[in-house]
Amino acid sequence: MGNTQTPTTFSGLVDHLLSLIDMIIPALFAVVFLFLIWKIFDAWVIHADDTKKIEEGKQIALTAVIVFVIMLIIWGVVALIRRSIFGN
Repeated sequence: MGNTQTPTTFSGLVDHLLSLIDMIIPALFAVVFLFLIWKIFDAWVIHADDTKKIEEGKQIALTAVIVFVIMLIIWGVVALIRRSIFGN
């Protein structure tokens, strides 16, 4: 089977959870980024002649950029708190 290690202490559990979070956060960033790229491509390349789609694409792109910036800010604050409390 796999080499899975079950945490036996609270510190080990916290380290395990933080390592899981460290894998999930970049995946969320990738999903938001791919969604942003797809909507830009959909609005300005595939439906370049449809003004309604272009306006919809602008709105979705603006929302995705705002969400991306908010995610970066939250990730930075969490990293700052994590370093100050857990020291790693």
